[in-house]
Amino acid sequence: MTPVSAPRVILAPDKFKGSLSAPQVASALATGLSRVAPDADAHLVPVADGGDGTVAAFVAAGWTRVELTAPGPTGVPHRVAYARHETRAVVELAAVVGLAMLPEGRLDPLGASTYGLGVVLAHAMDHGATDIVLGLGGSASTDAGVGMLQALGARILDADGQELPRGGAVLARAAELDRSAMHPRIAATTFTLACDVDNPLLGPTGAVAVYAPQKGAGPAELDLLETALATWASVAGPESAQQPGAGAAGGTGFGALAVLGARVRSGIEVVLELLEFPGLLATATLVVTGEGSLDRQSLHGKAPLGVCAAAREAGVPVIAVVGRTLLEPAAIRAAGFADCYALTELEPDPARCMADAASLLERVGARIAVDQLI
Repeated sequence: MTPVSAPRVILAPDKFKGSLSAPQVASALATGLSRVAPDADAHLVPVADGGDGTVAAFVAAGWTRVELTAPGPTGVPHRVAYARHETRAVVELAAVVGLAMLPEGRLDPLGASTYGLGVVLAHAMDHGATDIVLGLGGSASTDAGVGMLQALGARILDADGQELPRGGAVLARAAELDRSAMHPRIAATTFTLACDVDNPLLGPTGAVAVYAPQKGAGPAELDLLETALATWASVAGPESAQQPGAGAAGGTGFGALAVLGARVRSGIEVVLELLEFPGLLATATLVVTGEGSLDRQSLHGKAPLGVCAAAREAGVPVIAVVGRTLLEPAAIRAAGFADCYALTELEPDPARCMADAASLLERVGARIAVDQLI
């Protein structure tokens, strides 16, 4: 049994993108920590902000991993997974219809769809989920969630009563939303969008203008998609188009808000709540969080800042471990971190730093034990 006086360290990092998953980061830190402070009680709580890695964080926390086959953004079927615990399910858009799911990385800005996401949501409801958290981010499509709704039984019709195919561009012909055959369990299900952006659906800060270019849309395609989404919004619920988060994930936020009755919450806040993180802080000595790059973007709703805020509220010191930091020490302290350890301090070469991240994190874990615990 661990002595009462032993330090209790909560290791709650996000992924180091392109290098290690959040569970791998936490494990490497714990290994280094235990070498120097074997009596320390290291509690691993890998986190995410609703994007890539969210399902992995919940599986690491003991939730059940549920696998199925679903269409990717261009319709090619592949194996996907979501996390489930009792009547709750966590679904990650990026892992189903995200950019990484495009066959051979071929972009399809006009035709990519969220249909596979709806397949996963239906599966979760069919297997007893009544409280679904949908992590938004990394979408390959700009279809405003229409594909997701089509998979759930919605029919989007043109002026002649013909059902529209999948994709964002065809929404320029949308004239009617037929909900009559939608999944019967939707009405009894609560949908929460875990999201770290507040973009509306339309306009200069909307789904098309901000995110469609990175999905392959050129100037002409941007105009077409903006018109298409405006037409779809007038059919599905124009009042939802200006809600913060409606433009998330190619407008998937809008489809969920307008048709599924979803609500938007901070991704990291939802994740920490479901992982019962506040309760873990009651006996913690130190919290360690981090991500691949700590920069200005990190200060706006990213996972490490959410962890830091929760730890500080509980009166527990928190330090950051990152691949690199682009922030000055004063900005790091102002954000609430007591200290920051960057892997680039041990290995300045970026390629080697990423390749050797696990061993470098072990060394950092050992340094934390010396600096903070002994």
